[in-house]
Amino acid sequence: MEVGGPAAMFTRPDTGAAMVSYPAPTYSAAKGMFESIARLKTAFIHPIRVELCRPIQYHRYTTNYGGPLRKGNQVAAGAPYQLAAVILIDVCYRFYGVIEAAAAPSETTNHLHALQEIFARRLQRGQSFRSMCLGWSEFVPSYVGPLRPETQIDTTINLAVGSMLHSVFDQPVSGKADPVFAHGVEIRNGVLEYAR
Repeated sequence: MEVGGPAAMFTRPDTGAAMVSYPAPTYSAAKGMFESIARLKTAFIHPIRVELCRPIQYHRYTTNYGGPLRKGNQVAAGAPYQLAAVILIDVCYRFYGVIEAAAAPSETTNHLHALQEIFARRLQRGQSFRSMCLGWSEFVPSYVGPLRPETQIDTTINLAVGSMLHSVFDQPVSGKADPVFAHGVEIRNGVLEYAR
């Protein structure tokens, strides 16, 4: 599928309170985007690669945070917390994945084929299981759909990312929080291959 939008944020956990985005979507972010279109309890779409179709552009971004992680006096006063971040702007990605089993197959339904059919049908119609976002929920895509012929990989992008968050959970479906990082991650000729 192809996904593009005006802004994205794939937060690096090692950047602390002044959050900075990875230069490309993490495996978990890609999996979440696939699952926003279609999901089953017995099968999942395993992202294998992402192609970057626009240059990497960072931009400073500030928003007002009003959640429970504010200081006690801010919560009591009803005052928001100014949250600064470095995000990506003008992004476009092409995602590729394979469908894998997460549970034993049913005797009556081929769950791998069912997920493929549901995903393809919804992508073509512009339907989704839930609203897709590009990292943070306020960053919604301007395009989600089949690959467009005019979209091309930016082959000038070659970048060593180093360590990158791979997965937040220990299982692909119904897992518990147990972050895993991939090391030696590189974007080569505009392509990021996800670790298995």
